[in-house]
Amino acid sequence: MRSAAPIERVAARAFTVPLDATEADGTLAWDSTTLVLAEVTAAGRTGLGYSYTHAAAREIIRDPLAGVLTRQDAFATTRLWDAMRVKVRNFGHQGICAAAISALDVALWDLKARLLEVPLAVLMGPAREACAIYGSGGFIGMTLEAMQAQLGGWVSDAGCSWVKMKVGDDADLAVTRMRAARAAIGDAELMIDANGACTRKGALQLARLAQDHGVTWFEEPVPSDDLAGLRLLRDRTALEIAAGEYGYDLLHFRRLLRAEAVDVVQADATRCLGYTGFLRAAALADAHGVPLSAHTAPALHLPVCCAAPRLRHIEWFHDHVRLEAMLFDGAPLPSEGLIRPDLSRPGHGLQLRAADAQRFEV
Repeated sequence: MRSAAPIERVAARAFTVPLDATEADGTLAWDSTTLVLAEVTAAGRTGLGYSYTHAAAREIIRDPLAGVLTRQDAFATTRLWDAMRVKVRNFGHQGICAAAISALDVALWDLKARLLEVPLAVLMGPAREACAIYGSGGFIGMTLEAMQAQLGGWVSDAGCSWVKMKVGDDADLAVTRMRAARAAIGDAELMIDANGACTRKGALQLARLAQDHGVTWFEEPVPSDDLAGLRLLRDRTALEIAAGEYGYDLLHFRRLLRAEAVDVVQADATRCLGYTGFLRAAALADAHGVPLSAHTAPALHLPVCCAAPRLRHIEWFHDHVRLEAMLFDGAPLPSEGLIRPDLSRPGHGLQLRAADAQRFEV
């Protein structure tokens, strides 16, 4: 039997990276992205995880969560996951706390694989050798020419079979942009994401217009907590309805599935309590016979998505693709619409480029 590996050190850092251009969706605009990094060390090895969230998550990692993990066995990922959830009960377990736990849980899985000197994609039990991606961007506010170049590039250069663009509650503007997108991507599937910006009636109208431009996927046409609204859209349109990116715990996914509100469940390991939470969400979707799609953070999602049942694809999100390539060695590159884990590297294969990251540290 293996010996225990007591956790010696837990650390957290935050990095805010300016965007190459202001981004906006149907409800929000932003000009930078913050990544909170967690590091867990045992037996001379360090695992890392991260979450895209507010820098406040760094303080939750430092106190109280570091105290939960220190001197515990690094291999006991399930027990430590439960202990972290209990510890933040009185702070509110969703939002910032869930992001902090997510970063630490990913770091623990990465550490375990590094201690065993195996890739995470192997340790988790692969269901596939590579994962399909879809290009995601097309932000509101981009010129039509810039949007066409971005979406068309994902098809021609990365080999994506799907691309996704943002829409809001302005149906006329959405139609103009969908028409331009269709001209740029040819026969590739077009997906739209309203980020919950529409009313139920507005979403129904937009869905009918979208069908005329070959749109196949409508993400968060209404707020993701409006289960009845999602079910209404699912019943009354031919488009696939997707939601779940704001699921911070298993109850959220269970409610979505019980309400039969979505055709595809989305999960985000940087929010839904790390790789442990993601795998449980994937199992729940599998039990309901519903496909799964990973939300953003493609480099972090790659190993767990190799193991997830019923995976449809990973979101190749412009903002995070750029940031992960800037901050980490080992970030994947697409080929023919797929990304593959590097099986020559232990863990998830990512290593912080400290010198490059330092100038962005909060």
